[in-house]
Amino acid sequence: MKTIGYVRVSTDKQADRGVSLDAQAEKIRAMAVVHSSELVDIIVDGGESAKSLNRPGMARLLALVDAGEVQVVIIAKLDRLTRSVKDLCTLLERFAKRGVTLISVAESLDTGSAAGRLVLNIMTAVSQWEREAIGERTRDAMSHKRSQGQRVGNIAYGCRLAVDGVHVEADPAEQAVLSEIRQLRSQGATLRGIAATLNHRAYRTRRGTTWRLESVARILKPVVRTAR
Repeated sequence: MKTIGYVRVSTDKQADRGVSLDAQAEKIRAMAVVHSSELVDIIVDGGESAKSLNRPGMARLLALVDAGEVQVVIIAKLDRLTRSVKDLCTLLERFAKRGVTLISVAESLDTGSAAGRLVLNIMTAVSQWEREAIGERTRDAMSHKRSQGQRVGNIAYGCRLAVDGVHVEADPAEQAVLSEIRQLRSQGATLRGIAATLNHRAYRTRRGTTWRLESVARILKPVVRTAR
């Protein structure tokens, strides 16, 4: 069976955690021997994310699949192929139409059978659920910190880091500028006009630079639409 291997890493750090391109390729070669497959090539996607299928190596792999030039695709681990249930289903359907089998070494999965396809879909669904659950917990934790007045990410204009290095507090100087901006905006001033007024009154941004339309827009972002 004509076989293509596919390997991917997204960052240099992954190479230090046992999923380097060479390590993946070695596992693929060994699996090809086990299946008595003719390993034609190993396609490489270096420095590419698995968040989408828009990758040079993946495009080449799919072109070979669509052309009927491959019967088996071997990967070292499922997340090297994709981290999305939707993209996985897309790939499996595309492979199935061309009679292509997907084999994952780490998970001992083979889509040549219905059972293999079922297990693969379940594992991917669980993996995505775990990532989404972690994201929800992270957002909840950040929301709790904000409610407690603790710093989360960049400090909003008008505030500063308190002496304890954890909480944020109002910055009198920036609050004065913020009040001026809001007042001018309520009077119908454009963003460009507000910036000009602030500069005329010798106000400076947090970085000590002159005010520009974009600077004012960032501060008023929650209420700004398209007016300039």
